[in-house]
Amino acid sequence: MISRIDLRGDALPEGGALRDLLPRAEFDVEAALETVRPICEDVRHRGSAAVIDWGEKLDGVRIESVRVPGEVLTRALEELDPAVRAALEESIRRARLVHREQRRTTHTTQVVPGGTVTEKWVPVERVGLYVPGGRSVYPSSVVMNVVPAQEAGVEGVAVASPPQKGFGGLPHPTILAACALLGVDEVYAAGGAQAVAMFAYGTEDCAPVNLVTGPGNIYVAAAKRLLKGRIGIDAEAGPTEIAILADATADPVHVAADLISQAEHDPMAAAVLVTDSEELAAATEAELVPQVAATKHITDRIEPALAGRQSAIVLVSSIEDGLKVVDAYGAEHLEIQTADAAAVADRVRNAGAIFVGPWAPVSLGDYCAGSNHVLPTGGCACHSSGLSVQSFLRGIHIVDYTRDALAEVTHHVVTLAEAEDLPAHGAALKARFGWKVPQQ
Repeated sequence: MISRIDLRGDALPEGGALRDLLPRAEFDVEAALETVRPICEDVRHRGSAAVIDWGEKLDGVRIESVRVPGEVLTRALEELDPAVRAALEESIRRARLVHREQRRTTHTTQVVPGGTVTEKWVPVERVGLYVPGGRSVYPSSVVMNVVPAQEAGVEGVAVASPPQKGFGGLPHPTILAACALLGVDEVYAAGGAQAVAMFAYGTEDCAPVNLVTGPGNIYVAAAKRLLKGRIGIDAEAGPTEIAILADATADPVHVAADLISQAEHDPMAAAVLVTDSEELAAATEAELVPQVAATKHITDRIEPALAGRQSAIVLVSSIEDGLKVVDAYGAEHLEIQTADAAAVADRVRNAGAIFVGPWAPVSLGDYCAGSNHVLPTGGCACHSSGLSVQSFLRGIHIVDYTRDALAEVTHHVVTLAEAEDLPAHGAALKARFGWKVPQQ
């Protein structure tokens, strides 16, 4: 059901050589660019009509209007299962607690007497938040995108989610209800590359945005890459991943359940166990069989995900080596199920989010930990962070110098300008002092 990679014995290679030994899904965004390019160009030139046409072609449903009417959002919330509403409200409450603490404040540094640099944090004016559809419904992704944008102070928040044939061309009603619960009244029935293009170029129904965030399939990722620059993006999200670093103290029942929980997302989902315990590896393999058999989405998602090249049990000689492996892998979600898990977790450098010990499974983070579940995939955790309030803020430096403070440093500026053969840079200061460098 799941393969093994044995890295015990010899010293582990460094850097890219180690990364090349680890399982990873094939996710060729570059190849998808040529598929999404005509879609994006069509939306650029024809606006909402193109979004509707591509929705019919790709999602199998034709809609009359891209914008979801306000009364539909209200009705979706009114008809929402009370238990689901209560769970969403708790998810929102916890997410707000965490994300509110992330807000940066304006700070002024006095560099010299009379010379200051202030860093002011300003939210982007308008964002487009993408919520996937297709195999599953993700109201939790509405929460994870909208809450940090709102806590950052973004004024214009728009959500797009694919039209669903089973719901008359509207996004799933639970997604609509989540939007209403969060006070988002600008929602569009648009999916894939056409949704990203709608946000980037704007249409007669949707004003263009400054930033697009949210996970999606390979075509969403490709559209983000194509349109990056015209819009800001959070990341090019690939297939979801879980890595578990575990030793003999871990419970194989928990480990197997957590691997399966991620595998049920998609046949390309990655489930990786890194362990120094042969006994845990064997027990987890044995435990996967009855747990997979007892769940849903077996043949279309879980079994191909676990059997795919992106999933494996990786055997290492020690937890020390295991740390090297998980840092090289850079998982979207990393669980630490070892003795003294907190201390081990503290040594991890590369992960989108880290879940410490047996009582902090990834599923908790997906919904109600308070953390954000929009996280870097494909090893990008070595250079990128998950979605947060900072994703929606821009830092602006404000420079304020008096005449005396400028005079004091003019000779250094002129010297550096001449060293770079940019004499007009120095002249811009000399002009303020009668074309003479002030005496020090």
